[in-house]
Amino acid sequence: MVTTLKITFTIILIWMCYVVVTTSLTSSLFKEWDFLGSIPWMRATLWDFYANVFVIYLWIWYKEPSILLKIVWLIAMVCLGSIASCVYILIELFKLKPGEGIQDLLIKQHD
Repeated sequence: MVTTLKITFTIILIWMCYVVVTTSLTSSLFKEWDFLGSIPWMRATLWDFYANVFVIYLWIWYKEPSILLKIVWLIAMVCLGSIASCVYILIELFKLKPGEGIQDLLIKQHD
């Protein structure tokens, strides 16, 4: 199961990087912001995104012992969204020792 998760999150990470880079090359978020902000579904999507960031960040807050890392991950989550989420989860998956599983991934705190 851990290997499957590593593969899955790597694919999602690569895909999101591709989507963000190709979109950034063809469209500037800063130029489009006024238009995008006027679309009700865009506002709803942003609220949904930041609600998910908050939920995932609560897990990161629980797991990370260092206030500095908590702050770094908060900034990364707000600025990079799913890219940061995938990176964090992949780091956690690769930290698992042989024999550790999903429960350890979700519950085990760092020393």
